[in-house]
Amino acid sequence: MMNQLNFACEALSSDGSIRTELISVPAKHFVIAGWTGRDADAIRHHIHELELLGVPAPSSVPLYYRASAQMLTQLSTIEVLGPDSSGEVEPVLFFAQGEWWLTVGSDHTDRRVETYSVAVSKQMCPKPIGRVAWRWSDISKYQDEIELRSRIFENGQWVDYQKGTFASIRPLESLRDGCYPDETPDEGSFVSCGTLGAIKNAQEQGIRPASLMELEIFDPRSKRRIVHRYEVEMLPVIS
Repeated sequence: MMNQLNFACEALSSDGSIRTELISVPAKHFVIAGWTGRDADAIRHHIHELELLGVPAPSSVPLYYRASAQMLTQLSTIEVLGPDSSGEVEPVLFFAQGEWWLTVGSDHTDRRVETYSVAVSKQMCPKPIGRVAWRWSDISKYQDEIELRSRIFENGQWVDYQKGTFASIRPLESLRDGCYPDETPDEGSFVSCGTLGAIKNAQEQGIRPASLMELEIFDPRSKRRIVHRYEVEMLPVIS
C-alpha cells in the first residue's frame, strides 16, 4: 500500500498573497543525500564528527542513499530500537502536481548501525517530515537566506542542536538533479538534502540522542516558518 502524505502547500500569487492548497502525495521514491556541505572544511568537520562515532568516511561527496518511501512519516511520535539513534534537520524537496515543493524533515538514524553501514542505518528508523510545504520556485532564487534549525529537549530544557542557513548546503537543485535528473520525475519523488553539524553541549557531545526534537525552516523575507516536532520512544533491545 502506498504511503500517503498530506501537506498544506503554500504558493505565492502574483499579488504577493499566499494561496494554500491541501495536497495528498503518494510517497513513491525517497533518496537521502549525504555529505552535502558546500564548504570543504565543514564537510571534513562533519566527517570527523561521525568518525568519532565509528562511522567510516564516504567514498565520494555527495552520496545518494536510496531509502524506503514507507519510512516517511508525519506522525508526532516515532518508535526506534534501543538508545543509539538521533535526528538531524534537513530540507526536503518533493515533486507533486507537476512542480517541486519544500518542507522540513529529519534523517533520524541509528548511530550504532551507522558505524558498520551508513546505507543500512538509513533503513533503521522512521523519517519524520513536516505537514506544511512551500512552492520551491517561490524561494529558490534566494535559498541561501533560508534558515535551518533544530532543537532538542535536553536536561529539562530546549536547547539549540543545529543552526545555520541553506548557504551551508550545496544548492538544492544540484542535489535534486543528482538523483532525479528528469525534468518531470514521478509524482511522490522525495529527496532529503543534507544537514548541518551538531552544536556541542557542556559535556562536549555533538551528535547525541534526545527524547524530543523540533525541526524548523524559516524564511526571513516572508517571515514564514515550517515547524515540526516529534517524540522518540525507545523500544527495548531483546536478545
